[in-house]
Amino acid sequence: MNKKDVAAIRKQFKPDNDRLKISDIFNVYVMKESSDILYQESRPFSMLDQDQQELFLNNFKKVLGGQLDEKLFQLKFQREAENHSQLILHKGLLASAAEDWKEEMLQLVEKMFKDTQYEMDIVVTFIRGEYYKPTKDRSDADDESVMNTVYSHQFILCSINQTEQPEKTLLFDFVEREFKYNVVVDPIINLSSPLAGFLFPCFIDNAADVNHILYSAAKPNQPDYHFIEHVLNSEEITTAKENKEIFQEIVREVSGDNLDTTILSNVYEEINRVIDESEEETPRLDYKDVERVLKVSGVEDVSTEKVEMAFQKVVDDERYELKASSVMPNYKTKSIKINTSIANISISPQDLKYVKQVNVNGKKCLLIEIDEDIEIEGFRLDVGTL
Repeated sequence: MNKKDVAAIRKQFKPDNDRLKISDIFNVYVMKESSDILYQESRPFSMLDQDQQELFLNNFKKVLGGQLDEKLFQLKFQREAENHSQLILHKGLLASAAEDWKEEMLQLVEKMFKDTQYEMDIVVTFIRGEYYKPTKDRSDADDESVMNTVYSHQFILCSINQTEQPEKTLLFDFVEREFKYNVVVDPIINLSSPLAGFLFPCFIDNAADVNHILYSAAKPNQPDYHFIEHVLNSEEITTAKENKEIFQEIVREVSGDNLDTTILSNVYEEINRVIDESEEETPRLDYKDVERVLKVSGVEDVSTEKVEMAFQKVVDDERYELKASSVMPNYKTKSIKINTSIANISISPQDLKYVKQVNVNGKKCLLIEIDEDIEIEGFRLDVGTL
């Protein structure tokens, strides 16, 4: 799934939406000490009152929120695994009876807590439903004709949430005219910050892809690798942060630790051009691509052998491919942060060439080339000369 695919289904999680039909919801309460199931409840989603539905819909949007390769990861299932989750999910997706679907989801819950113990009680929520995607844009036709021609996608979504102890509060009783200590023993289910979740199957080019699953981590660049491998039975992944660090190490191996800002700006500009001109949905950079990028950007003494050796040293695989979108800052925003003890500056990758670190009278200085005069607190600054 690409960014557009995720956004398209995420925005459907809202009340009274004809393009998203949630048939069943299944909640499982698991105890922290024993990992035993204390309570389970399966019911049609339409049987929940309006307030409950909105709480859960917001929770599901949280599961599908975040950037791809940072918080959301499209995972490929392993070919072989014992009690494979792909098969469990596929059977659950096709189950005609709610009881059969529930039994399949309980197998997943068992896998989740087999080798993992949480610090708080956990509530695992599953829904299954159908997502209708129009074959035409809404602007091309009226609503009725759009809904007559749609792609229909069945799906299962899971959200894992921890419980919290309620805060101690002091209340004023208007009837008794006295202050009272409010004692609440029921745990609160934190639906605003899911610990993990997933969507099955993935949707690519308006078709379901049962060989991939969309996994959601609790925090950016902090996926649960045990959950990915042993619960979802999926292959290893590399986060956007790890991809970027690998690229940086490879460039350092080839060019050295110090790099001119003009050259670095050229590197980012060239990678951005590769992304814009690529016909692939997720353009990647192999050692040949990195070699070409560095050469055209002005890095000296670059050779195929040198870049291959850098790949081999950093990732132990000269055939490794980097996701182009992950190795550079956001090209359209001021995503590069320059932090010093004096000031913090934000600048876009294409403007990095206008920033230099220079030595003036034995002191390190940051030089920024600008076209306009500078005003501070209404005062125009005097222009000096180095």
